[in-house]
Amino acid sequence: MKAVVKSADGKSKGETVFPEQFKEEVRPDLIRRAVFAIQSHKRQPYGTDPEAGKKYSSKISRRRRDYKTAYGIGISRVPRKIVSHRGTRFNWIAARAPNTVGGFVAHAPKAEKIWAVKINIKERRKAIRSALAATISKELVKERGHEVADYPLVLEDAVENMKKTKDVLAFLLTLGLDKEMERAERKSEKSGRARRRGRSFQKAKGPLIVVSKKCDLMKSASNIPGVDIVEVKSLNAELLAPGGDCGRLTIYTESSLDLMKKLKLFTDKVDLK
Repeated sequence: MKAVVKSADGKSKGETVFPEQFKEEVRPDLIRRAVFAIQSHKRQPYGTDPEAGKKYSSKISRRRRDYKTAYGIGISRVPRKIVSHRGTRFNWIAARAPNTVGGFVAHAPKAEKIWAVKINIKERRKAIRSALAATISKELVKERGHEVADYPLVLEDAVENMKKTKDVLAFLLTLGLDKEMERAERKSEKSGRARRRGRSFQKAKGPLIVVSKKCDLMKSASNIPGVDIVEVKSLNAELLAPGGDCGRLTIYTESSLDLMKKLKLFTDKVDLK
């Protein structure tokens, strides 16, 4: 598939052809599996204190003539702890058992549980290729909610040297992404517990810019709402399909596509030498 190459001033410079990696069949199921595997490695293990609800003595005898016995009192046979006593008359409250107040939780979450999900190497690479193919489909990009006109887009290498955020933002507007940038600024307030944990807002995902190496653009574009920028070697399924939904608006530089083709990235014959 061919794409228009845009210069640093927003004008058409020519055409380029996408590498073989973009010819993969779009597999939404495989992309979601790869995204879920990435997210599972970010999940923080959690669990209760193994001794929670068990840190005090709670016992009761069911023998007829035993001291501290509950025989004939007419109470349920659960572990109890002594609150007070007068002679051989004891007052208890239920404790320790999972169905009592102050007792431990039955089958509580364990901190040692492994949340990470594995995925085969070839399967992961195929998912990335599938997500790459979805990024150059104008129909899938629009279906995901992005506002695009001239698409797909490839930028000349001079764009990687932009040092100021205002220049990058003005450049994106010259590409006809004014409506997309307005959409990327959108955020909605969450309800419930998330508001008390430092993540009150859900922000929209805007364009993804793929560059060939560490450059000035990675710093200058990092502060624009909704915009992500990444080296081509660091691409993964989650960046190309946030939330598992394929078809993110993605802009590539010429050198990033050349590097992908030269090193055969995300194929079974990767050559990183």
